Amino acid sequence: MASLARPRRVAQNDAGAPRLLRSATAVTPTPVHRSRYLVLGSGLAGMYFALEVADRGPVTILTKAAPQMSNTRWAQGGISAVFDDDDSLAAHVDDTLRVGAGLCRMEMVERTVALGPKLVRRLASDFGVDFDRESEAPDASFRLGREGGHTHRRVVHHHDTTGAEIVRALLQAVHAHPNITMLDHQMVVDLLSWAKVDGGRGCFGAYALDDRTGQVCAHVAPVTVLATGGAGKVYRYTSNPDVATADGVAIAYRLGATVANLEFMQFHPTCLYHPEAKSFLISEAVRGEGGILRRRDGSDLMKDRHPMGSLAPRDVVAREIDAELKRSGEPFVHLDVTHLQAAFVKERFPAIYERCMGLGIDMTTMPVPVVPAAHYMCGGVEVDPWGRTDVPGLMAIGEVAMSGMHGACRLASNSLLEAVALAASAAEVCDDFGREPPTTLGPWNEGDAVDSDEAVMVSANWEEVRALMWNFVGIVRSDKRLARARRRIEMLREEIDEYYWRFRVTRQALELRNIALVGHLIIECARRRKESRGLHYTLDYPEATAEFSCDTVFNKRQGPDA
Repeated sequence: MASLARPRRVAQNDAGAPRLLRSATAVTPTPVHRSRYLVLGSGLAGMYFALEVADRGPVTILTKAAPQMSNTRWAQGGISAVFDDDDSLAAHVDDTLRVGAGLCRMEMVERTVALGPKLVRRLASDFGVDFDRESEAPDASFRLGREGGHTHRRVVHHHDTTGAEIVRALLQAVHAHPNITMLDHQMVVDLLSWAKVDGGRGCFGAYALDDRTGQVCAHVAPVTVLATGGAGKVYRYTSNPDVATADGVAIAYRLGATVANLEFMQFHPTCLYHPEAKSFLISEAVRGEGGILRRRDGSDLMKDRHPMGSLAPRDVVAREIDAELKRSGEPFVHLDVTHLQAAFVKERFPAIYERCMGLGIDMTTMPVPVVPAAHYMCGGVEVDPWGRTDVPGLMAIGEVAMSGMHGACRLASNSLLEAVALAASAAEVCDDFGREPPTTLGPWNEGDAVDSDEAVMVSANWEEVRALMWNFVGIVRSDKRLARARRRIEMLREEIDEYYWRFRVTRQALELRNIALVGHLIIECARRRKESRGLHYTLDYPEATAEFSCDTVFNKRQGPDA
């Protein structure tokens, strides 16, 4: 019988049987839900995978908030794929490799770029995603945009709300499929796994907390797919929604899966600067259509800084903005589109225009104040081009995965492309990769945990983790800053772990536990990279070196204690 005893309260002996670490009070039966495929996350990657495999057997999707609340929902720009006759797959590969600064994995890049046109067409034809077209004709070609780092127009979009349109279409398909069950407000606590004397191991599901009832259930399946999104909330300022708390990386690392390249956190250069903006993103497509970054005095910030000017890759632009803010003492720079036709701006960027107008900013007549913010995690749980981790039965797709597609810096709009490509690829091999789960499970064990009367500790530590990550592990780093961040994160994790032992789990406490662990992992990855490359820039090692032209890879036996 496999145990459902709480992971913090049990250890495994050589036979794989649970051993209690402390006395526990009586436990009650734990609800167990079984399916063939368990998908954790309801963004593009998770829903596309579910739709691909649903005809083979029952699929359960767990999402920790409302179904539409994912990073995908807030993707504005679009999905990159080659459709222009003047473009080519080779050019898309070359752009991806150049921006990736020497760390992209060629097999993954070539496979993903080649799949792009087919998968985008399928999103449109099979699922009804309403991408913008050049005309009203049903077979009209896609209207293509251009973004930073791209040498051609190849960004397929739906105005400036592409992610929301994709989520709308896929949610409709998911709800219509009889073999897919989506459960919302389910916060994953940890993964279910076993280890054997012969060294074999595997994953067969997850513990999940119902955020509304406080009950923990076991969700068991031969195939478990992490599609949990990113880690923006590890940082104080982010373009990500509140759900992006690095949960997938944390639970995979605690299980023993390998993580990689977490030092490469992409900071989007243009987040709207306004006290009521709630980290609203100004799409890179705005610069793709001719937007210019300017200093407060109106001068062109990127002139003579990069051959592509304001359309330079995100790592370059974010560092230049950061340097300008530090030099000038100003709180923001400007993104200027006032030289473009007002009608075009309103038609191309309706959501951005409406949001800015709601805050008293008419972007057709005045420049928009912007600052960088944590945006996308280029590292993650290490996978192969089919989404397989090094733990049998456990797959990772989308932003939570490190497939090698993005290298040291992600090319704009390659994120949705990678998400759908990994989802499609994982669906091809998942049945052979799955592991048969045990037939009998023991109960979830709360031990002697009680309800918390110190919730203020969660909110206080939450803010402290995010502040130290922003101040010391942000766009520009140094050995001194990283050392200080490491000392403080270790102390914070001790406090968080003590809280986790004493009190019953809540979503807020679990998210805090996850961002603290992944913050620690980001610091450790950054400390190990003694160079500057892509999104990782350190004052102590300002140049890239051949010695570090490799991935930063480790698991919990080689890195910080989980």
